[in-house]
Amino acid sequence: MTKLYQRLMTAAEIDEYFRILAAARPEPETELAYGNGYQLLVAVVLSAQATDVGVNKATKRLFEAVHTPQQMLDLGEDGLKQHIRTIGLFNAKAKNVIALSRRLVDEFGGEVPQSRDVLETLPGVGRKTANVVVNVLFGEETCAVDTHLFRLANRTGLAPGKTVLAVENGIMKRVKAPWRRHAHHWLILHGRYVCTARSPKCLDCPVAHLCQFKAKQILVK
Repeated sequence: MTKLYQRLMTAAEIDEYFRILAAARPEPETELAYGNGYQLLVAVVLSAQATDVGVNKATKRLFEAVHTPQQMLDLGEDGLKQHIRTIGLFNAKAKNVIALSRRLVDEFGGEVPQSRDVLETLPGVGRKTANVVVNVLFGEETCAVDTHLFRLANRTGLAPGKTVLAVENGIMKRVKAPWRRHAHHWLILHGRYVCTARSPKCLDCPVAHLCQFKAKQILVK
C-alpha cells in the first residue's frame, strides 16, 4: 500500500479533528432507514457493496410490511427478492436474510442479540455489520470500517493500516472519549461527502489544517 500521509496525526490533532466534526454533527446517525433493531440488521446486511440510498429505496415498501423475523419468514425468499432485486447480489442477500431470520426466531426469541460475537455467527453478518448494529442499537463503542473510513484513515494519518481490522484497531486505540462511540459515523459521513475518493473537497474541509494527506497541499493551491 502506498503511504498517502506525511506523518501520523498527533493525539492533540485527533482530539481537535473530532471536536470540529462533532460540532457540525453533534449526533451523527446511520443514513440507512429503519424502524427497529431487526430492520437495521437487515438493512446493514443488504448494504454490503451497495449504497445506503439504494438500500433505502429497496426497503421502503419492504419495511412497511415486515417488522419482525417471523414476518420475513412469512414473506419468504422469493417475496423478499421482489423487494430487493435492485440491490447488488440480491439473490445471495435474500438467502442470508431468510437464514438469519430463522436463527433469530429459533434461537433468540425473534430479538437481535447484543453480542458482536454472536451476531457474527448469523448468515451474511460480518464484523462491519455487527459493529454497526451493536453501536447503533446498544450504544457500544465500536468502529465499523467501510471503504470511506478505510480511505480516510489511511489518507489523513489518523489511523493507517493495511487491513480493515488494522484500521479498526487503530481507530479504537487512537481515538479517545468522548469521541469514540460516534467516531465511525463522523468519519464515514466525512469520507462520503467531503474527503471523497476522487477530487476530495480540501478547500471546503473544516479539518484540512489537521489532515496529513500528502496531496493536500497540491489540491488546496
